[in-house]
Order: sequence, then C-alpha cells, then structure tokens
Amino acid sequence: MQNLSEQPITAADKTFFQLRKDIVEGVVLAGSKLSETELSTKYGVSRAVIREAINRLEACHIVERKANVGARVVSLSAEGLVDLYQVRESLEGMAARLAAQNMTDDEIADLNGLLNVHSQDVKNHGSYYQEAGDVDFHYRIILGSKNNHLIAMLVNGIYHLVRMYRVQLGMSGPRVSTAFDEHKHIVQAISNRDGELAEMLMRRHILYSKNNIQRKLAPEQG
Repeated sequence: MQNLSEQPITAADKTFFQLRKDIVEGVVLAGSKLSETELSTKYGVSRAVIREAINRLEACHIVERKANVGARVVSLSAEGLVDLYQVRESLEGMAARLAAQNMTDDEIADLNGLLNVHSQDVKNHGSYYQEAGDVDFHYRIILGSKNNHLIAMLVNGIYHLVRMYRVQLGMSGPRVSTAFDEHKHIVQAISNRDGELAEMLMRRHILYSKNNIQRKLAPEQG
C-alpha cells in the first residue's frame, strides 16, 4: 500500500511505485543486484527513469549502493530487523501517544470502523498482515499524530522497509488473532484519549511483531 495520499503524477512516479511494490512483495528478490538495462526492458521505460526510481528507493532504505557493486535490494537479516524495529517501536509509540491527543472524534470513529472490518477478515480468512489491513491501521495512527516530521520519518523513511519484512516474513497462525487483539486495545486507549497507555501498548505490539519475525529469520541465519 502506498502512502494514503500518494498518487502517481508522472510516468517516473508510476515506475517508482511499481518497482517499490515489486521489491516489497519479493517479486524483485531481497539482496538482488539492480540492473538499469534489465529493469528498463522489464518496465518498458528509459534507463534515466529507472535511475531516478533507484535513487528514490535508496531514500526509502530498501535499496543500497555499494562500491564496485552498484545498486542492490537490501537483504533481510535478524540484525537489520532488530535495528529497524527498535526505531519503529520508539517512533510509532510516540505516534500513538500523539494520536490519542490529536485525532478528531470522527477520525477515531473511522479507526474503530476500520477495526470492525478487519474483525470480519480475521474471522473469515485468518489473515491480517495484508496491505489493506494491518498496514492501513498503522498508517492511520501515524497520520493521526498530526506531526509532520514524524510522518515523514515513518511513512516516507522506514515504512517500506518495515513492509518488506512484514510482507515477506509476515504474520500467520496464532499471531494473526493476537495482533488483532493488540490493535483493539490500542484503539481503545486512543478512544479514551489515554496517550500514555496508547504508547505503551503500541511499543509492546511492535516488540511482539519483531519477536515473531525474528523466529522466522532464525533458521535462515542458521
């Protein structure tokens, strides 16, 4: 899912969004080298458009450049996960606290409505990490903080890397229902305008998510 307000303006935007989506979803593999020539053929655009997209993806922290290697998709690792989720726990905890203070009553009502829709998805399909669900919930709270620096650091900064870990190693099994329950408690705290509790619950929720993904990475790190 893109930033809720994102719309492609130019052909270059469209290529950037598509390549970002393909990296996040693992169509373009983590750790793989990015060839401007191959990508320009694949996406049917010029190498200049691909070069611009790669530069923008580097700013999103899902592509990195190394001397004598060039641009490649970042690799998913246990160390990278810990670093990322430590930052996420702190920033999203702050976002939840600010959301409890700054979201309007209508925005909180919409958040509760979103949760009701998700409740049916969990019951009917047993899935929750998909883009329209879990990510949308987190975006709403981040935007609800009304703090533009925080929104920029999360949505435009690290969030696509977060999505790579979640989509490719994501949630399944018991974590689905427990994550949903954690979301319910966070929304309750925001509804009660209890910023301190909302922050604590969000930090704990992200810590549990990190532990869940870390267990999946452990065998691969063997």
